[in-house]
Amino acid sequence: MNSMYFTEEHILFRKSLQAFLKKEVVPHIEKWEQTGTIDRFIWKKFGDMGYFGINYPIAYGGLNLDLFYTIILLEELQKVNSGGFAAAIWAHVYLAMTHLNAEGDEAIKQNYLKPSIKGDKIGCLCITEPFGGSDVAGMRTTAVKQDDHYIINGSKTFITNGVYSDYLIVAAKTSPELGNKGISIFLVDRDIAGISATKLNKLGWRASDTGEIAFDNVKIPASHLMGEENKGFQYIMQHFSLERLIMGVNAHARAEFALDYALKYMSERHAFGKSINKFQALRHSIADLATEVEFCKAFNYSVTYRLNKGQYVVKEATMSKLKSTKVADEVIYQCLQFLGGYGYMEDYPMARLLRDSRLGPIGGGTSEILREILAKIIIDNKEYKPAT
Repeated sequence: MNSMYFTEEHILFRKSLQAFLKKEVVPHIEKWEQTGTIDRFIWKKFGDMGYFGINYPIAYGGLNLDLFYTIILLEELQKVNSGGFAAAIWAHVYLAMTHLNAEGDEAIKQNYLKPSIKGDKIGCLCITEPFGGSDVAGMRTTAVKQDDHYIINGSKTFITNGVYSDYLIVAAKTSPELGNKGISIFLVDRDIAGISATKLNKLGWRASDTGEIAFDNVKIPASHLMGEENKGFQYIMQHFSLERLIMGVNAHARAEFALDYALKYMSERHAFGKSINKFQALRHSIADLATEVEFCKAFNYSVTYRLNKGQYVVKEATMSKLKSTKVADEVIYQCLQFLGGYGYMEDYPMARLLRDSRLGPIGGGTSEILREILAKIIIDNKEYKPAT
C-alpha cells in the first residue's frame, strides 16, 4: 500500500471493511446476481457501519473523512466480483447523496441525507434520457412551475437503483429555451403519483436494478428544487469529476483483482511439466498488464489527492475514466485468456468480470464523449469552471 496517501488508520479501515464484506456481502452475491435484487437488509448494515457517511458531515451522521477512505471502499467493493452490487452502493453514496449534500437545503439534508447515511433510504440520480445519452444539454424532461409546486414530465434511462430506490434526484429543464442553461435539479419521492419504472435486462451488472423511468405529470413541492433554478447543468458538470474518478478507481481495482486471480491460477495450473507462469510469453504479458494497472492506480491516487484538497480536476478525472476503463477491459480480457477454457466458465470469476467491466467505457460519459471533452480542453483551451 502506498504510504504517500494511506496512513495506519486507512490500513485498519481496509482490513475492517474486508472482514465486513467477506461476512455480510460475499455469501449473498450469487443470489443477488441471479435475482437482480439486492436484499434491503444489507443497506442498513452498511449504514450501521458508517460506510455511507465516510465523507459526509458529522452533523448529518457522517464521518467527515478524507477521500482516500472512499478509495478504499471502492477498491474493496470491486473484489466481491459483482459490478452490479458495487454500482448500487456507490451510485447511492456518490451520485444521489452528493447532490443532497451539495445542493439540498437544511430540510432536505435532515429528511433525506441523514436517513441515506443510515441506510434507511436509497437514492438514485436521473440524468440520462432515452434520446439523449451523454448529451446532457439535449434532455427533454421538463419541470413547469405552477404556484407552489412543479410538474415534471419526461423519461430517464440507464438509471442505477432506478427501480427500488426511495427517492430520485432528477434533472429537468425549467427553461427549455435556454438550452443547457435552463436545467434544474429536483428531489422526487418514489411514491408520488405518475412515476413508473421498468427494470432493464443487461449484459452485466446483473445484481443492480438499472431502470427506465417515466414521469407523467408528477407533482412535487417547489421546496424540492435543489440549489438555484437553471443552475442544474453547472451542478452536474461539477459532480461529474467525482463520478469519473470513481469509475477510474473502480476500473483499476477490478483490473488488479483480475490480475491477482490470474496469477494465483497460473501458479497452480501445470502444462508440459511446469506451472504456466513459467512460460515466457505469458510472463511478459503479465509484466505489461501489471505496468498498465500500476500507472492507472498511481495516476488515480494523485487525482484523488488533488480533489481532496479542493482542486477542480475535471481534466484529470476525465483522463482517469478514459484510460483506466480501457486498461481494465484489456487486462480482464487477457486474464480470461490465461485461464483458457476455465475463463469461459461461470464457475470462475473472469466471465462476470468481463461482462461487468464492459460498462466502464460507456457509463458516466462514453469514451468518445470524454475524448471530445479532453480535446476541447487541450486543443481549444476551453475552461470548465465550478458552479458558483
